[in-house]
Amino acid sequence: MIKVQNLTKIYRTPIKTGNPLRDFFARQYKQNTALDNVSFKIGENELVGLIGPNGAGKTTTMKILSGILYPTSGNIKVLGYTPSDKKPDFLKKIAFVMGQKNQLIWELPATDAYELTRTIYEIDKREFKKTVDDLCNLLDCTDFINQPVKTLSLGQRMRVELINSLLHRPKILFLDEPTIGLDIFAQTTIINFIKEYQERYRSTIILTSHYMQDVQRLAKRIIVINHGRIIFDGQLTKLINKYSQEKTINIILSNRLPEKFHLPDDIKCEYDFPTLKLNARKENIAGTLAYLLKEIEFHDVTIEDEPIEEVIKKIFTSSQNTASRPK
Repeated sequence: MIKVQNLTKIYRTPIKTGNPLRDFFARQYKQNTALDNVSFKIGENELVGLIGPNGAGKTTTMKILSGILYPTSGNIKVLGYTPSDKKPDFLKKIAFVMGQKNQLIWELPATDAYELTRTIYEIDKREFKKTVDDLCNLLDCTDFINQPVKTLSLGQRMRVELINSLLHRPKILFLDEPTIGLDIFAQTTIINFIKEYQERYRSTIILTSHYMQDVQRLAKRIIVINHGRIIFDGQLTKLINKYSQEKTINIILSNRLPEKFHLPDDIKCEYDFPTLKLNARKENIAGTLAYLLKEIEFHDVTIEDEPIEEVIKKIFTSSQNTASRPK
């Protein structure tokens, strides 16, 4: 579905010298490499999380794949097309949704905009009605779909925006921060919808999000990008196993800790009776638990993996340290 080889994108920014004549007749530029020799493949029906810090190159990648931006160099094929050619047949098979970017007409209800979309994409009326009904049911927005867009909350607006982007049943869906700014309830609605939509319609989806819980719930495979380079591409479980070195032990105590209670220095401890929280390396978990069972009385014990956000931070730190080493 998507094949990217040696993709590079360089932005040229004019340098202002303070001399208007020089800036006009002999303008100089500085170069910023947004993407540096990026390569990856995405197959049919995959849902891939594309993650990285601000300025890493995520949105630039999505815009090039959808034909919004031209690459500086590299070979990109999406559904067999070169995206930058912007052929109508290609554009009818993709959709690009950006969080908090309005596509609908502010003063009109979403249904009026849907009719315009139906005309643009030449969608059969019967198929159009069925798609609208199906998506409305999935997103639970039947009650407000006929209201002017300006009267809707951000969460409601995001739902009707999603419907508008999916009316033509795209084969590839680019989702750039679809839950940004939404409250927890609206986030959950959107994430559940994306999961169910992908399962029902078998679309290929690329998702970017700063909310790592979104990525963790949706994507089995993730591509981690930093400073325009891919630093990890694979299964999320493999990433966690490779970079996650600690587990958290949460304990609800029956009694206060005895005075003789002592833990090794390499185990981080937070104590606020009746809660005891420990962070221990994976290889030390069994020994730590054995010690706790002998030394303290408790009501409950849970063991959790390291939060995915912390794992990703370690990856970024590792890649930055590697990049800063002298060659």
